[in-house]
Amino acid sequence: MNMPIPEVKAAPTPAARTSFAALWRPALVQAFIKLDPRQLKRSPVMLVVELTAIFTTVLCLVPDSGVATAVAVQIALWLWFTVLFANFAEALAEGRGKARADSLKAGSQGLSARRRNASGGFEVVPATSLRKDDVVKVVAGEMIPGDGEVLEGIAAVNESAITGESAPVIRESGGDRSAVTGNTRLVSDWLLIRITSNPGESTLDRMIALVEGAKRQKTPNEIALDILLIGLTMIFLVVVVTLQPFAHFAGGSIPLVFLVALLVTLIPTTIGGLLSAIGIAGMDRLVRLNVIARSGRAVEAAGDVHVLMLDKTGTITFGNRRCSALHAAPGVSSKELGEGALLASLADDTAEGKSIVEYLRQLHDFKEPSADQLTPVAFSAETRLSGVDYQQRQLRKGAVDSVLAFVGMQRLEMPASLAREVDKIAQSGGTPLLVCADKRLLGVIHLKDVVKPGIRERFAELRKLGIRTVMVTGDNPLTAAAIAAEAGVDDVLAEATPEKKLARIRQEQNDGRLVAMCGDGANDAPALAQADVGMAMNDGTQAAREAANMVDLDSDPTKLLDVVQVGKELLVTRGALTTFSIANDVAKYFAILPALFAAIYPQLGVLNLMHLSSPQSAILSAIVFNALIIVVLIPLALRGVRVQADSAVHLLRRNLLIYGLGGLIVPFAGIKLIDMLLTALHLV
Repeated sequence: MNMPIPEVKAAPTPAARTSFAALWRPALVQAFIKLDPRQLKRSPVMLVVELTAIFTTVLCLVPDSGVATAVAVQIALWLWFTVLFANFAEALAEGRGKARADSLKAGSQGLSARRRNASGGFEVVPATSLRKDDVVKVVAGEMIPGDGEVLEGIAAVNESAITGESAPVIRESGGDRSAVTGNTRLVSDWLLIRITSNPGESTLDRMIALVEGAKRQKTPNEIALDILLIGLTMIFLVVVVTLQPFAHFAGGSIPLVFLVALLVTLIPTTIGGLLSAIGIAGMDRLVRLNVIARSGRAVEAAGDVHVLMLDKTGTITFGNRRCSALHAAPGVSSKELGEGALLASLADDTAEGKSIVEYLRQLHDFKEPSADQLTPVAFSAETRLSGVDYQQRQLRKGAVDSVLAFVGMQRLEMPASLAREVDKIAQSGGTPLLVCADKRLLGVIHLKDVVKPGIRERFAELRKLGIRTVMVTGDNPLTAAAIAAEAGVDDVLAEATPEKKLARIRQEQNDGRLVAMCGDGANDAPALAQADVGMAMNDGTQAAREAANMVDLDSDPTKLLDVVQVGKELLVTRGALTTFSIANDVAKYFAILPALFAAIYPQLGVLNLMHLSSPQSAILSAIVFNALIIVVLIPLALRGVRVQADSAVHLLRRNLLIYGLGGLIVPFAGIKLIDMLLTALHLV
């Protein structure tokens, strides 16, 4: 006896707003909240700046004959601005992702689930109470309460809340399309689903955690860079501390406010203030691609990959064979062949049949009969033919041997020119289909797995970046070689099996190369787990999703190319701004050091290359520039440095030229302009 199914409720999913106009006010509020030292400890450099700001603020209350109170107050204020600007950059990066996270959270708030109990009935419970291996039932119009695997049923699912794609997809038990994602809606029928994740571990939870910077774990490269920045900070701290005794030995004194200013301008505050924002923005770009990474390590590995292993079907090619050409038999016009092929394909609902109709409609203007005038002849494994009967004519298309048998002809009796075309199509990796009408051969259709437009150019760009592409296919070596040559891949793994894929990845890794690959089936799971970057399709099997360290919510295998681009942009952006930040210190050195020792050693005045107005103006100008440059670089940190298709050597040379040389020149000009402005406004 079937028990009544309780009604469950679902929550709406409002659209997120991610424009700067909508984000700057919350980001500004967060910038002040982040002044809490417990939050700043994630950024050691900025924590040092905040401590110096506190110390300088205290010094403003202590009379110091060497520094005017107004100047000390301005230095203290600009030190606070430096911390606030860095916090604002981080908050703005977090806000862009949180806007989408809030939308996703709104969709799951108040969501209920119909969970099967021990007696076999169903009870309504909050979706947040579901645990792994719980079984729930979802019917049309309801939200799926969590990630899971379909046990029974078949239904159309609208995944637009997660993927942005409005067209519903079919999910059913068994096979490679059994995985479902939480917070998506059923639009037809019903599904019995086994929950495959605990609270906090679902795709939705991982997406929210990725875009909320407070929960983002630092990547290995970020940790290494933090250690470098802490080391530089400690070195400059020791240097600054020793300057006062040195000045006393020379018979002079340096105001403490100036020493604090020197420390802040010499330590790498620019990259220290933007480092977190760069990482969060990189993750945000990945989320905008609808790719969920289990860790930042996977994204960084994507930026360093040497080998991309790509499935042929659906990645390099469209996956469905398409009509690319027709070749008429001797004595048959192209129009007669086209009309016969069109009629034989009108009732064919397969992708191949539709492609033939589409191809011929573009070439010829045939008068097509209505459907009730045709008697369809469906394809069968026994005949390997399909077509129609029309006005007492028999029009058929199909495999070469099957059509020859239908017309009562031996292979050797086929016209020589037509036989050559058939052999040429087969050798090029295509599929030949013969067309006949009333036991008479009309010609051959060339079906081929069409290479996606622009894919060859993308592979060429990857090659310039030092990334080698390997096409993985179950085709025979001859067919695989033909498609590989057309697509422009560097290598081919033909007749691929799970064991061959795994062995190839291990071979590449043993040679010191990082490998990325994508897959969707259970047979891809071992290779996805072994690869340095394994991207599973969201509509694939649960085994593939659990083995991979990335999941593409759009189930688009070509997305792996975009993931590599995001990874490289993240690494290059971090490196470029680090170079700029360290190069900045040279200009600040020439601004502040002469000012500090001008009274003790007048000879050091020759180092005042910028001819700054006074020691106080020089120090204040450097502090102001140090704060403002963070604001100027925020858009670049959020957008990322574009990676051009070029070798690593050329990329390094380009970044050193732009950000290294730029980091030397820009501060000279900026500090001089600020000095002129401060003097004109009589602020020093």
